[in-house]
Amino acid sequence: MKVGRTRLPEAEASKLKTSEDVPQGVSRERAFDKEAWQPKSELGKKVKSGEIVTIDEILDKGYTILEAGVVDALVSNLNSDLLTIGQSKGKFGGGKASIWRQTQKKTQEGNKASFATLTVVGNHDGYVGLGFGKSRETVPAREKALRKAKLNLIKIRRGCGSWECACHEPHSVPVKVKGKVTSVELELMPAPKGTGIVAQKEVAKILAFAGIKDVYANAKGHTASKLNLLMACFEALKNLSKIKLKEVDHKTLGVIEGNLQ
Repeated sequence: MKVGRTRLPEAEASKLKTSEDVPQGVSRERAFDKEAWQPKSELGKKVKSGEIVTIDEILDKGYTILEAGVVDALVSNLNSDLLTIGQSKGKFGGGKASIWRQTQKKTQEGNKASFATLTVVGNHDGYVGLGFGKSRETVPAREKALRKAKLNLIKIRRGCGSWECACHEPHSVPVKVKGKVTSVELELMPAPKGTGIVAQKEVAKILAFAGIKDVYANAKGHTASKLNLLMACFEALKNLSKIKLKEVDHKTLGVIEGNLQ
């Protein structure tokens, strides 16, 4: 089963990064006060003391990030957005896409509702994170999702893997890559410059936050489960760094990781 796909033009994708006005639905993180921050983890203390000065030092060595302040201190231009993973009642009885996935638990006291949401964070230049949060109230659920998204921050490979382009610029993915969660499998394929992001709307948001401007996406399986579809996209981005490339491939495809040449 194929998912309905939306073409997100390159101009629109780049606007998310360069525009002074934050696009609708996207929130720009407030300035982080590093001096007032009191880290609790050993890694956080090293960041505050200046022993670790870049996020790449943490990600390359595989350190586990235990507090969101580490990411806030090292990545200043981080933006976030809530993805639509749920459905609410429409005005005339139909379903309407919602950022909240609401469930209920029946108890002796009555029905207890809970809310879940999915947040994406990124700097539109090679770093992206995805977080799932659930709570009985919407605000705690959103805060949990934002915190987990920062803790799950990864850097991805970008390049020009399309034989139609060969511009050696990091505007797309360097190779085909797949990500699978339960029955949903999503494949990302290189696209020539100017193509835009050809993918389902929420998948396109994640790719834009990661800094990818041109790509084809194809999904298979029970794609109506939006949460699994978006998690499969994140897995595909993770798998980009697991593919072994020769040194000559790095030069031919113009591969970069994160925002470092």
